[in-house]
Amino acid sequence: MKKVVVVGLGYIGLPTACLIASNKIEVLGVDVNPKVINLAKKGKINLNEPDLIGLFKDVVEEGYLKVSLTPNYADVFIVCVPTPFKDGHKSDLSYVMAAINSILPYIEEDNLIIIESTCPVGTTENIRDLVFSKISNSIIKGKIYLAYCSERVIPGKILYELIYNDRIIGGINEVSSKRAKDFYNLFVKSNLYDTNSKTAEMCKLVENSYRDVNIAFANEISIICDKLGINTNELIKLANKHPRVNILKPGCGVGGHCIAVDPWFIVEKTPDLARLIKTSREVNLNKTEWVIKKIKKKAKEFEEENKSKPKIAILGLTYKPNVSDLRESPALNITKSLAQDRYPLYIIEPNILRLPKSLGIYKNVKKVELNILNKVDIIVLLVPHKEFKKINKSLIDKKIVIDMVGILLTRKAEYHRPTRG
Repeated sequence: MKKVVVVGLGYIGLPTACLIASNKIEVLGVDVNPKVINLAKKGKINLNEPDLIGLFKDVVEEGYLKVSLTPNYADVFIVCVPTPFKDGHKSDLSYVMAAINSILPYIEEDNLIIIESTCPVGTTENIRDLVFSKISNSIIKGKIYLAYCSERVIPGKILYELIYNDRIIGGINEVSSKRAKDFYNLFVKSNLYDTNSKTAEMCKLVENSYRDVNIAFANEISIICDKLGINTNELIKLANKHPRVNILKPGCGVGGHCIAVDPWFIVEKTPDLARLIKTSREVNLNKTEWVIKKIKKKAKEFEEENKSKPKIAILGLTYKPNVSDLRESPALNITKSLAQDRYPLYIIEPNILRLPKSLGIYKNVKKVELNILNKVDIIVLLVPHKEFKKINKSLIDKKIVIDMVGILLTRKAEYHRPTRG
């Protein structure tokens, strides 16, 4: 193995590039964003991931990792770009196709192309057809290999899980699967399972849809319990005493780029068949709206009683505890809705340096520290960051507390423990 090109230096691409380079393999990291490339050339990265900055600096100093706005010739090309969805929850493959088009001029005989971006079923075969259509030499066509192999990592443990999580590898043919498997064996220390590309693509989508369905059950139960005056946490704790029951913990929705997005790719492909998957997505989206209505109801009651808008502290903005990732965050969506109604908001989020630009347009939104709690009227706990578990109870005494994670257990708290992806 002489050289690898990794297209996309985001949450997956950059750690992947660093990990490969750490195995003494020459890697060229490519991104179309000049800010990402310029930052990397200065020895800096924009990802807050344990151990990544140290590894990045090491492989750059050793000369195994270089960065560029454009690809070059290589033995292996890995595509790690985003796959968001458009209006109507339809997949947007424009980033993937742009990445493929960028490497087309550099593809040669014996090259291996790997798609790691989450994609609808059939995408790898479509990419095969595109690549082969651009190559006139039929002999070379038979010696270009394509495979799909999505990651299975969680923010905060990306480097570890890239090494030690099992991987599913799906080639367009058996030779492609074997070539990809041999490549991943260079740096993955867990099991590698080979299959065809469509099964590998579907496996990624099914894994996250399974989690979404189970979270949706918990979220729906929490709404029902609230209506019936039942403590959701106690109910779930007791129900889970059954040896074959394991209900997850409900929360204010589902975030992250995987669980909140991937199920839609199945719904898009088979809309008449994916009924449970679609309903689960709708339930989890509705849970976020339910939380918004709950907070606004309390705020309206306060305003009617005190003739002024309440000062509201929002604890947690990321999509899960102890990370800086805001992608598809239900807490962020809740905050945006409250900001639109012009409530004075005080955001306490220890994992980000500054508020996202989408909140910057609201002048009544500020990022503050925990000591602000004794000056606000309503405290809304949305994400159970470790810092919040040490809050002095005197700071929240006599406040209206809406605790969605169950760690500020005051007499007035309304709490539900969440599970996030």
